[in-house]
Amino acid sequence: MGDMVEFAVGGAPGQGYFAPSATGAGPGVVVIQEWWGLVPHIKDVVDRFAAAGFSALAPDLFGGTTTTEPDEAGKLMMTLNLDRAGKDLAGAVDFLLAQDSVSSSKVGVVGFCMGGGLALLAATQLPGRVGACVPFYGVIPWEAAEPDWSALDCPVRGHFAELDGFFGPEMARDLEARLRALGKDVALEVHPGVDHAFFNDARPEVFSPDEAQRAWDDTVSFLRSTLG
Repeated sequence: MGDMVEFAVGGAPGQGYFAPSATGAGPGVVVIQEWWGLVPHIKDVVDRFAAAGFSALAPDLFGGTTTTEPDEAGKLMMTLNLDRAGKDLAGAVDFLLAQDSVSSSKVGVVGFCMGGGLALLAATQLPGRVGACVPFYGVIPWEAAEPDWSALDCPVRGHFAELDGFFGPEMARDLEARLRALGKDVALEVHPGVDHAFFNDARPEVFSPDEAQRAWDDTVSFLRSTLG
């Protein structure tokens, strides 16, 4: 359904996978990759959003590099230049807002694992352009990368896993409490009996069809109601 596109990232080119809304025009959504890179699963999520009436773009944060090996994926994540990643995400947002197939004045950001952490980071860095944030089991593993939560001005609906060893229920509840104490509109659901990456249907060892569908339905409904 989608295609690779180029977009401006500061003064340099960026690239990503873009699929316009199957209905002609719809709200814009930036889909942010896991530590594996811009793999077929993430492209499939973009296509699913397009089929649901959104126009979606997944920026390629690793410059074409992908992997199936956890050790290599961890190295790619830890060496990610956060300044460049922030510019990639800003460029992706601007690309979407310039498309005729995008009907919303702000975009949603949806990310998975590493991408969930980056979705939260983008929501704090681009408050005038990000109107909704959905982190799936979001992890922010980089030192000194704690977002400026005071800058967050959009609602957040997160999906986390009861059995997650990376960002478990206690951490999710602590983050939710911190954000609510700042007056933020946030709800982080902990899905019972599932592990990290439960939404990833390319990983049968952790994929949970029922909880993944429930999280997807909630995400689509939230983005439609928030972005218009």
